[in-house]
Amino acid sequence: MEKNIKSSQSILLEVKSLKKHFQVKTPNKGIKTVHALNGISFVLHEGETLGLVGESGCGKSTTARAILRLVEPTSGEIFYKNQNLINVKNNKLRSLRKEMQIIFQDPFASLNPRKRIRKILEEPFDIHGFTSSKEKHERITWLLERVGLLPDQVEKYPHEFSGGQLQRIGIARAIALSPSLIIADEPVSALDVSIRAQIMNLLFDLKQSMQISYLFISHDMTIVRHFCDRVAVMYLGKIVEIADSYSLYKNPSHPYTEALLGAIPSIDLEIKKQRLKIKGELPNAMDMPQGCAFYSRCPIREKRCEQSIPELKEIKPGHQVACFLSG
Repeated sequence: MEKNIKSSQSILLEVKSLKKHFQVKTPNKGIKTVHALNGISFVLHEGETLGLVGESGCGKSTTARAILRLVEPTSGEIFYKNQNLINVKNNKLRSLRKEMQIIFQDPFASLNPRKRIRKILEEPFDIHGFTSSKEKHERITWLLERVGLLPDQVEKYPHEFSGGQLQRIGIARAIALSPSLIIADEPVSALDVSIRAQIMNLLFDLKQSMQISYLFISHDMTIVRHFCDRVAVMYLGKIVEIADSYSLYKNPSHPYTEALLGAIPSIDLEIKKQRLKIKGELPNAMDMPQGCAFYSRCPIREKRCEQSIPELKEIKPGHQVACFLSG
């Protein structure tokens, strides 16, 4: 897929030092803090697709929900078109949500099983003040055709559709109000492999035709490589590397990024031998390490990595890494 993002394009979304901590009860009746997000910062330009990748539990979905304020951030700032969403009141936030939508991972769980598809797709219009029945009918017909479904399927219930069809309905709901930003949270991971390419092609086509910007959350590094203009790598609530897709896949600079890329299946035995390997599980977010979060699993660690937290710094134009041993 062709990438033509220019550095001169204006910033649509800017996240600054975003944190989200959850208080949870422990078995011994105590309270501990889960550090889901630990001060992440990034920008998303108009017309761009930014990939957000990392292992399960690293904070990707929490990032999506915090940006949309489906969960309230603990601290930090979120600017959408230069408006700080943290300071926006509920009425204004509802108005802005017309421009910011989300596609969920599980298409069946994200749709009300008791409602017909027509009512599901009417809901965004009802919430945002569309009163003309004719206008809603015409718009819903257009939406279904736009995502590759038949308009006469509007009276069916979600259980009458396949997983791929349900995700098309979820996408139709997301684009109903012509948003500028869509957060796609693992939109194809629950689908059969044969369907994934169709959904990805649909998302790319919508990006081109509707001028949509995506924050694309995934753990599939192959899909991210072909779909995203830039990629941000997350580990335990922090971003450890950001670069354009080509640079990150060609010359990864953080050992965790190298390990993620090394996990991509390959039949080349020489490539398999050269891969950087990590062992162990993601550390507990309730017991954060003092220094680099990746220290306990890093195959090239040094003593200072255990004692100090590396900051995200630019090693090349547009390429940022949080590692003492990079650059």
